[in-house]
Amino acid sequence: MLNREEWLQQDLVGLAELAAAGEISRRDILLSAIAQIEAQNPAINAVVLTQFEEALDALVACAETSRFTGLPYLLKDLHAPAKGMPLSNGSEMFRGTDMGFDSTTVSRLRAAGFGLLGRTASPEFGLTITTESKAWGKTRNPWNRDLSAGGSSGGAAAAVSSGMVPAAHATDSAGSIRIPAAYNGLVGLKPTRGVNAIGPHRGDPNFGMSHEHAVTKTVRDCAALLDITAGPDQGCPYFTATPEGGFEELLKRDPGTLRIGFLTDRFDGKAIHPSSAEAVTLTAQKLSELGHEVEEARPDFDFAELTSQAFRLLVGSLAGFFPPEFAAGPMQGFEPMTQRTMRYAAGVSLHQYLARYAAVNIQVRKMCAFFDRYDILLTAATNGPAHPLGLTNLDQELEFDPFVELLLDLSPFSVPFNASGQPAMTLPVHQTPEGLPIGVQIVSGFGQDGRLMQLAAQLEAASEWSSVAPG
Repeated sequence: MLNREEWLQQDLVGLAELAAAGEISRRDILLSAIAQIEAQNPAINAVVLTQFEEALDALVACAETSRFTGLPYLLKDLHAPAKGMPLSNGSEMFRGTDMGFDSTTVSRLRAAGFGLLGRTASPEFGLTITTESKAWGKTRNPWNRDLSAGGSSGGAAAAVSSGMVPAAHATDSAGSIRIPAAYNGLVGLKPTRGVNAIGPHRGDPNFGMSHEHAVTKTVRDCAALLDITAGPDQGCPYFTATPEGGFEELLKRDPGTLRIGFLTDRFDGKAIHPSSAEAVTLTAQKLSELGHEVEEARPDFDFAELTSQAFRLLVGSLAGFFPPEFAAGPMQGFEPMTQRTMRYAAGVSLHQYLARYAAVNIQVRKMCAFFDRYDILLTAATNGPAHPLGLTNLDQELEFDPFVELLLDLSPFSVPFNASGQPAMTLPVHQTPEGLPIGVQIVSGFGQDGRLMQLAAQLEAASEWSSVAPG
């Protein structure tokens, strides 16, 4: 087994190399991860379900060894059915539910040999940007335990940043990979719509605004995982081709000179937290030093229109899961904001729903004209560092619209790229004077995930960011 100092020096690719060289057994790698989860999780509450023995048994039963056989991985407790592993979607109402099948993503992770050690926490149905729920309690930020780990993939991000595992599964419908990555000092990619399969249980999730991937310590792990999970499944509504040879291989090549536009405020011109603005400025300077063409530039679109309509599309999708008579009832067992959101969704007419999609498309087309002139857009990842626990949980007195405004104030940069389907990536480039992580977001054109990761790897090599919380 690896001690904590040795463990924290490794990412998934590094562990795979150690195992291939015979320097450590795959069983000892799994046992090292289990030891870290047992040591770190009581204070953080990132992992809400463990299946240690099942993972160890699966390793013994494995007929052949592949690169990632026996390497530790955690699945988010949202949108990732896995046979024999209960899925609650962060809700007390669904605790203990075994869907009885593997999603396409999970089946590909199993085929690669990963040891699936359990599930990480999510807020109820992923409806907010903190990971706090009646079902599982509060997930704490390892950098400061009074702060949120973000959401909805806060459990995944807290597990990685505290050093339990090098990488973990995550999902993103409005920033739920990128926000926790920023709050926890990690790499977080929302891939292009259609790169990762989302079946068989989901068809067209939220008009293509919902995505799956991971939070990781390193860019190369992000690429290696995407090589495993990418590709269409039968019946998929979207398909985006991936680079020949794979993403990890692409990282070995220089991205060339890129045209990069950046902004140090919000899309609507409002000021942001000074540390977030500083992170963008310093990153722009670094990119210029690396030889890229960098200048201030702003996409031209109506931020308020795009975000408000996109949020309402996301919420409206809940109407498909619960019948109208359910939303009209007491809905006992669900959290207060979840209940308000369900009632809001039930009141949306088909005409309103389709009109919102049309309104989103108009703004997306305007925004994406930016990428005719630039290869990359650089923004802050969030408006400041991690926010306090309790501020955005689902036990709120706020009505739906003020709650959405609160979320957008804390995270104004994510939703537009769920709406457009473009790849967007958080990188842990900076810290506040108090030592809290501050991320930036880089975005590229549709289907240009490889270019995005090449630039991220270049920044990673030229920087000294930390992806593990102090202590």
